[in-house]
Amino acid sequence: MTKVELPIEAEEFLAWMLAEKGRSANTLAAYRRDLAGYVLWLGEQGFSIDSVDRPAVDRFVNERRAGGAANSSVARQLAAIRMFHRYLAVEGHRGDDPTADVEGVKVPSGIPKPLTELQVTSLLDAVTGNDPIHHRDRALLELLYATGARISEACGLSIGDLDLDARLVRLYGKGAKERIVPFGTAAAGALDNWFSPRGRVRLVPAKWQRRGDAEAVFLNLRGGRLTRQAAWLVVKKYGERAGIKGDISPHVLRHSCATHLLDHGADLRVVQEMLGHASISTTQVYTRVSQERLFDVYRSAHPRASVPSGSEAS
Repeated sequence: MTKVELPIEAEEFLAWMLAEKGRSANTLAAYRRDLAGYVLWLGEQGFSIDSVDRPAVDRFVNERRAGGAANSSVARQLAAIRMFHRYLAVEGHRGDDPTADVEGVKVPSGIPKPLTELQVTSLLDAVTGNDPIHHRDRALLELLYATGARISEACGLSIGDLDLDARLVRLYGKGAKERIVPFGTAAAGALDNWFSPRGRVRLVPAKWQRRGDAEAVFLNLRGGRLTRQAAWLVVKKYGERAGIKGDISPHVLRHSCATHLLDHGADLRVVQEMLGHASISTTQVYTRVSQERLFDVYRSAHPRASVPSGSEAS
């Protein structure tokens, strides 16, 4: 896309989202891209952020969809545009909000596909070595499944965020929101091995390259903080080694943690707090997953689940 210089109001909006809303660098980069595309289109149509009206915004959305953009992409961009115009109205840059009555873009809600408990066991058992990398990988996988942490939260962990005695971890989620999450004996044992003389200490470099690496829980081969991309490859590697079909990612372990908690009777509100969801509606999707799993088990296991209607036992 052509490089677009955002108007000063957009730059102020992005600064406000950082300072007041605590949005992450990745989120701000996405907002910047979405607003740049919008501003470019406005210029081509002879509009500015001060003159654009609702019909123009509707036309922008329709043209994006007609151009082949995915509904999820258009919905995300429209959300950024709405927040921007709401900001302009609140701050007095405009007396109205041209997006207030714009119809939203519906995105089909996909039900997460969690691993079965047996698949999780196979994934964890695929880590069989006794060197530092294998200890790190086992600790990472166990912690992701035990806590439902996002991969960015796990990679961002510092040693001070862990309480191995109490089996608690402090996670920093979206908007820098902090939550304390427990983990069980399996994850605690894997972390103990990682912090033993056989694990993390053997990856410590002679000199730390970046500030903060010395406190990182998970290190790479060069002694730097493990990146999200590298952690994603760890999950993928052991998923393939365990023979798990389909796409597998750190987020699948998050889905699996939530689904298995609900399968075993956990309260929905507790799972919401554990995952760091701002809204209970986000967590409720996992109840649908659990119901689907229940129906599948019932249909395959109950002796009369497939008896034709009206038939009688002899």
